[in-house]
Amino acid sequence: MKLRLDLLKHLTTEDVIQEAEATVHRFKPEPLFSKTGTGSLSSASKLERAREAAHSTALTQKLTQRAQQTGQAVTQEK
Repeated sequence: MKLRLDLLKHLTTEDVIQEAEATVHRFKPEPLFSKTGTGSLSSASKLERAREAAHSTALTQKLTQRAQQTGQAVTQEK
């Protein structure tokens, strides 16, 4: 998957919050999290990876539509 930097300006705070909430269940704090500020990310299953890919595609389409609504040219990437 390619990072679409041209669409970042169309990303809203709500979009970021939704993305964070969708993956927060995978983050596991270490026992000393309050002292060290570190944790770990548990592995994702194949089903979770498929959902993330579908969600990423949907977000890209939503941001592309926002860009087109504002009249900005968007390059189609594959």
